[in-house]
Amino acid sequence: MKKLICIILALGFVGLILYSGYQLWLIQIDYKGEADLHSAVLEYKPQNDDEPGNQSVIDLLAKYPDTIGWLTIPNTSIDYPFVQSNDNDYYLRRDINSSYALAGTLFLDYRCEKDFTSRNTIIYGHHMKNGSMFGTLKAFADKVFFDENRHGTIYLPHETLTLEFFAFLMIDPATESEIYNPMPSDVHLDYLQQNARHYRDIGLAEGDRIVTLSTCAYEFDGARYVVLGVLGADHSRSSAIG
Repeated sequence: MKKLICIILALGFVGLILYSGYQLWLIQIDYKGEADLHSAVLEYKPQNDDEPGNQSVIDLLAKYPDTIGWLTIPNTSIDYPFVQSNDNDYYLRRDINSSYALAGTLFLDYRCEKDFTSRNTIIYGHHMKNGSMFGTLKAFADKVFFDENRHGTIYLPHETLTLEFFAFLMIDPATESEIYNPMPSDVHLDYLQQNARHYRDIGLAEGDRIVTLSTCAYEFDGARYVVLGVLGADHSRSSAIG
């Protein structure tokens, strides 16, 4: 009997190893699929000489109708198109082809205006462990990185917008849901300043349009990393922050 129990335990252990290996293999397949698709869509990445029409984004939209634009943040791996659907679930586990993908796709909150005229425009992305999608958004948790990396760029079909980052937070969306309100209250900016881990005073006014980038964090159950920037057509605000 003791020998039989040992055999059963050994078989169970081997099965666990095989199952774990299989799951890791599936994850690697997903990572490779995301990397291959990303390489393919990079041909549509807007270039500096693509303005003002951003023809590459227009071409991307023609091929993938849910495309809204392209987001680039220097010194991170964030260099992706982003999409929008009728809800905030569709692209959680679908790629830009609408095929199943563990990494999903960067997507605009369905409640936000696709031309970024909402007061607060929210873009979501998965925090992938290999650094893809919004996996490197956590870099802004480091104060030095936050201080040295102040701008990103959003390319829309007929407009290019600059993001000037001013806040990094780690939040619990269950209790801090105002972060995800496309039309936040008048005290929203005060709340951000008081609760941000890192905050840069760039002279924000109530009428400024904000972009909120959100991804999962793992410090506690349900945690989110959030980076906020103000929209502008160029880097003209830079002089206000030194």
